[in-house]
Amino acid sequence: SLPAKLINGGIAGLIGVTCVFPIDLAKTRLQNQQNGQRMYTSMSDCLIKTIRSEGYFGMYRGAAVNLTLVTPEKAIKLAANDFFRHHLSKDGKKLTLLREMLAGCGAGTCQVIVTTPMEMLKIQLQDAGRIAAQKKLMAAQAQLPPSAAEPVVERRTTATQITRELLHSKGIAGLYKGLGATLLRDVPFSIVYFPLFANLNKLGQKDPNAKAPFYVSFLSGCVAGSTAAVAVNPCDVIKTRLQSLQRGVNEDTYSGILDCTKKIWQKEGPTAFLKGAYCRALVIAPLFGIAQVVYFLGIAEFLLDMLPQRRA
Repeated sequence: SLPAKLINGGIAGLIGVTCVFPIDLAKTRLQNQQNGQRMYTSMSDCLIKTIRSEGYFGMYRGAAVNLTLVTPEKAIKLAANDFFRHHLSKDGKKLTLLREMLAGCGAGTCQVIVTTPMEMLKIQLQDAGRIAAQKKLMAAQAQLPPSAAEPVVERRTTATQITRELLHSKGIAGLYKGLGATLLRDVPFSIVYFPLFANLNKLGQKDPNAKAPFYVSFLSGCVAGSTAAVAVNPCDVIKTRLQSLQRGVNEDTYSGILDCTKKIWQKEGPTAFLKGAYCRALVIAPLFGIAQVVYFLGIAEFLLDMLPQRRA
């Protein structure tokens, strides 16, 4: 049922995000730093420096907005894919690869309704620590008084404040900055992920009418998720740069997708489009592995079935 699908997707998203959010924060900071004043050399270096300067919970900056919106996002993504697969199938026959890709395309298109504002707010909060640390370092190198950098470090905005400012200055369109880049990332991701997962998962099914073991669903979700994540990483780098409202010292600004692509290629080289790729793979693999296990175990169906018994 649709309620069960929505609950399953929500539970999966909450568990997955809680487990991998620090890696996602490192991905955002690595993708946003440009040539010149580079704060981090790797994922581990980023996490260590974040803990030292911002404490353990600094790794979870932006987690609240992600946890709030990941439930509808994952629910829409998984339920939409099932919806399109059902309507694209003919008399219950096996879907062709093209129809599986079309179903994934539909799912990716639907999810950006929630994904774009969620990513927009999350990126501002995740990258704020990097910008503050960079400005503080620049002030120290220039032998400026500590008070010059202090306000940048201490002032922390919240997702609510950012939302109000964007709505006041730019209206609802402010929350959907980078929508085109988000579509360029999420639609190809879903086109790759869902067919790949479905076919990998079928390899573990002994009976076509029975579910695959949970470990097969988990591994299939991990492999399909990491493969799709790396494949669309260039689009993710562009999306992250476009959605960042604040820039570090001497960092470029961008007017659109083509301008961003051109500047990254010319100033940072083609390898810049792979920034954070291994972080993204580490984030997406367990996230979708957990999501598919929760989804296919049908935890929501169990909970919904228990309600009448408790009432009785």
